[in-house]
Amino acid sequence: MPPPWLSLLVIALTFAGIAAGHVPGLRMNRASIALVGAAALLALGLLSLEEAYAVLDLDTLTLLFGMMVLNANLRMAGFFSLVAGRLLHRTRSPRQLLFLLMIAAGLLSALFLNDTIVLIFTPLVAEVTLSLRRNPIPYLMGLALAANIGSVATITGNPQNMLIGVASGLRYTTFSAYLLPVALIGLVLAWIVVVRTYRSEFGQPFEKDAPPATLRYHRPLLRKSLLATGLLLGALLAGVSPPLAALTSAALLLVTRRLKPERVFREIDWSLLVFFAGLFVVTGALETTGWRDRLFTVMLPLAEGGVVPLSLVSATLSNLISNVPAVMLFRPFVPQFPDPTQAWLTLAMATTLAGNLTLLGSVANLIVAETARHRGIRLTFTEYLRAGLPTTFLTLGAGMVWLLLVT
Repeated sequence: MPPPWLSLLVIALTFAGIAAGHVPGLRMNRASIALVGAAALLALGLLSLEEAYAVLDLDTLTLLFGMMVLNANLRMAGFFSLVAGRLLHRTRSPRQLLFLLMIAAGLLSALFLNDTIVLIFTPLVAEVTLSLRRNPIPYLMGLALAANIGSVATITGNPQNMLIGVASGLRYTTFSAYLLPVALIGLVLAWIVVVRTYRSEFGQPFEKDAPPATLRYHRPLLRKSLLATGLLLGALLAGVSPPLAALTSAALLLVTRRLKPERVFREIDWSLLVFFAGLFVVTGALETTGWRDRLFTVMLPLAEGGVVPLSLVSATLSNLISNVPAVMLFRPFVPQFPDPTQAWLTLAMATTLAGNLTLLGSVANLIVAETARHRGIRLTFTEYLRAGLPTTFLTLGAGMVWLLLVT
């Protein structure tokens, strides 16, 4: 029988690798690190295959997969590019451009995964701002901040919210009723921060109108994708289980004469699904090896303190090990908290808004920075902090105040 400390060592090393995002000297990302950590627990006999299968949350994996299929179809149909292009080319002032960009990115991130939105919007923002002879950094900052903030509003906004939505059993409408105001207030605060941080950029009018963009879209696929999206939202509002609603919408889109399924499946972020599966096993090992009860003795006093201490701890943990692992660590204990609903909402709010603290705080931030770099635009770690730091403190503070008032 392996010693108890060995499981804790494997789990700690796995989380350390996830926090760093890589292993020095090796080509490993967060997904492969989580999978290797899970395999190590199995190989060392710290967890059986049956126990590993039991801790996999198939509801969350199904919800993620269904949303990825929907997003892939919308992306191939040209929906996101169409929205962003028309928006960016119809503004007449720098402040208006930033405001409309952030509102659009925030609202779309609430409906779809925030990573998808920044992946499509970043090249368009870079193209338009450079053509207007503007500094692209403030607009890219606004895009990253808005995508993270907007995603807090719904269960389908980001991966950690999906995890919380499934684990909590909260209805889609209930979740949004509490957290949509946090997202709207946060978007306004973030816009103010970016405008004040880059006063010279927003103090000068446009020198010329942006050239018309060449926007391509596939009309039949766009209609079908929007129909599937409408059915998904209708099902969610009617109280249908999010995994079932997402899977049904995805299945509808896979019934087609025009689009080969291989094209859709190439657009799926399989590494994110592997990351989640590996993390389910690694965090599940805390329970099967007995470390869960010891961890709970530390977590319970935090929950008894209410919204503020839980927000601060989960936000800190999110920046240390990333937001999805942070939610997974809290997940087994929240049902035992004095007010589980308040705790779930606090966890969703804090872990999402904490992603704006640094450039490494969320995958969406990294997508913006890397995509911009390929176009010769450098969004550095210190540059990001200029607006990211005050935005995080302001939005997190507003979120705590709001939840204290309504829960």
